[in-house]
Amino acid sequence: MSQGRLVVLAGPTAVGKGTVAEHIRAEYPQVWISVSATTRPPRPGEIDGLHYHFVDDETFERMARDGELLEWAVVHGRAKYGTPRVPVEKAIAAGQWPLLEIDLQGARQVRASMPEALFVFLAPPSWDELVRRLIGRGTESAEEREIRLTTARAELAAAEEFDVVLTNDNVKRVAADLVSLMGSPSVSSRNEP
Repeated sequence: MSQGRLVVLAGPTAVGKGTVAEHIRAEYPQVWISVSATTRPPRPGEIDGLHYHFVDDETFERMARDGELLEWAVVHGRAKYGTPRVPVEKAIAAGQWPLLEIDLQGARQVRASMPEALFVFLAPPSWDELVRRLIGRGTESAEEREIRLTTARAELAAAEEFDVVLTNDNVKRVAADLVSLMGSPSVSSRNEP
């Protein structure tokens, strides 16, 4: 059985990471998508165990302390997010290419512990489109949107840290491109200009 390879999808808030992952989940069932743990409350329509493992602060702290998380971070100064380690390691050992949909802080932690992973940055078509998407979600207060947009500016500047940059101007196409990369043996190290 061949060894799998971890694929990390990261990018700024509201770029559509979750939408792309949802499309892959629906259209490419062969892709194993990691389910993160978070301390934030569910958004409308989110299902515990499918979209996230919704846990309280005490449970999350225990998971982090006991080394059960591959990566974790406090995002936007508010909620904690992290990737349970064991399911990812099992998927890789089974020859799968697990997909992690995480933030920039988490991607940097994964790079430190698993540099052999494929790191994909999801970029917006433009700053204005990113702002439109964030406002259009309607899930954050004006204050929360400002915090997220400040964070997004810094996150956009980090695109050069990634092996591949995909522009999310069409969810179906970018999902297909990402799945194609996952099966491409030619993407084995950082793409250099």
